Amino acid sequence: MSAAPTPPAAPDAPSRRAPPRLLEVEGLSKSFGAFLALDDVSLRVEPGSVHALLGENGAGKSTLVKCIMGYQPADRGHIRLGGREVAPKSPRDAQALGIGMVYQHFTLVPNMTVCENLVLSRARLPFVIDWPKERTALAAFMKRMPFQADLDARVRSLSAGEKQKIEILKQLYLDSRIVILDEPTSVLTPAEADQVLSMLRGMAQAGEISIIIITHKFREVTRFADEVTVLRRGRKVGQGRVTDLTPAAMAEMMMGGAVPAEAKGPGAGAIGDRRLHIADLHADDDVGVPALRGVTLEVKAGEIVGVAAIAGNGQEELVEVLAGQRLRTSGSVRVSGANFEARRDQTRQLRVRCLPEEPLRNACVATMSVAENMALRAFDEPRYTVLGWFVSQSKIHGTALQMVADYGIRAPSIHTPIGRLSGGNVQRAVLARELEGEVDLLIAANPCMGLDFAAVAEIHARIRAARDRGAAVLLVSADLDEVFALATRILVMSEGRIVHETPVESAEPAVLGKYMAGHGAHEAPHPHDERHA
Repeated sequence: MSAAPTPPAAPDAPSRRAPPRLLEVEGLSKSFGAFLALDDVSLRVEPGSVHALLGENGAGKSTLVKCIMGYQPADRGHIRLGGREVAPKSPRDAQALGIGMVYQHFTLVPNMTVCENLVLSRARLPFVIDWPKERTALAAFMKRMPFQADLDARVRSLSAGEKQKIEILKQLYLDSRIVILDEPTSVLTPAEADQVLSMLRGMAQAGEISIIIITHKFREVTRFADEVTVLRRGRKVGQGRVTDLTPAAMAEMMMGGAVPAEAKGPGAGAIGDRRLHIADLHADDDVGVPALRGVTLEVKAGEIVGVAAIAGNGQEELVEVLAGQRLRTSGSVRVSGANFEARRDQTRQLRVRCLPEEPLRNACVATMSVAENMALRAFDEPRYTVLGWFVSQSKIHGTALQMVADYGIRAPSIHTPIGRLSGGNVQRAVLARELEGEVDLLIAANPCMGLDFAAVAEIHARIRAARDRGAAVLLVSADLDEVFALATRILVMSEGRIVHETPVESAEPAVLGKYMAGHGAHEAPHPHDERHA
């Protein structure tokens, strides 16, 4: 990649600049050793447009935007801004060029105020900060913004949706004219997502910014984007105006062929006996603050109960209690009528399985092989041992090979450390392990977060199949579309409580979103523990 002049230094404080310039990426290629992550990819983002970037996990989307942001240099190709070739060597260089990025994970300092986070995000600051002056300037800046924030609020007190809005405001405050959004709505309610994307699209249409949005949600693409570029295995395989493409056509480009179907409907089996009964459950978070405040719910055989919640409202602690990773302070959990404390012997006897959020962190040992991770649940059972004592590697390897084939897990070898696999393949491997044999209760927490279209379709189908075989499924998800796609009954969790309950047939996204955002949570009736008995 040819050299470019050093970008101008960032201003001491944000100032209004010219409208966004045309961004052109031409023939970008990037290799990591023998692996070709980007192969001759070109992209054109028109000023004032919303450009969606689609592709399966591992398609090269992250590598492409990291090259644009200066995290890593491309091996070949050119990046032009307004017709002038640029070569940012760091995110600070990209910021000086007016290119900023809102990441999937928050970059805010929790113990600082919104005001402090915004001011300290600047590349240059005076030796002594005049905070009254900065706050006055920020107040004026906020008046021009499409959504507002309390400048004096500490970030740790904000909801996930509010934090995401601050991350976007930070890029606007830094005067980014081209804003890259990486899965920006994963922590927002449907109403918040529509509000934020609609406002950003309005700014783009007004010629204030250009947007590149990385998303897996076709609804967001068709509703808010002007153009789309599709990557597959590091190459650009399609592009065009969104108005000229259907979701099916975009999915086919992503997949390179037939699109996996997602069977829907109530399932083959009838609703059976109560498998999970949680009554008045209380638990604290990691710093001793109450996270669960009297949760009561039940799940019966042959049904999927969806718990819809925005991150940080107690659903993580609920799953951890059920998985044996967190102690409850009071309340009871019963599985098939037996008191359940999530001990290993109990999970075996009662056939309880768990697919946790972030399985590489919560359900795997990254440095162990695919085969070893697949055997973690049952390595000491007779089918894996010799003379009831010695673990048989050949039996573990044979079972792992069968699981890899059955679940379409893409791995160089069953001996490859599982940490080297893509997120979708880690999720498939854990799902294969957890669904092996008979399952009476499956707990699935955000099972498809950040996964591509194909992985989502396959994992949803596997969860439905478990239900159809008679398993009771508790699905905890921040993705309301996923809850609607899978659940027969929906519970909304807010501030550590179940605040709303509805059959999926009569559920309204706007109403669920209201409860997810905490509106009406304290007025909602608490579900009676025998309500569905």
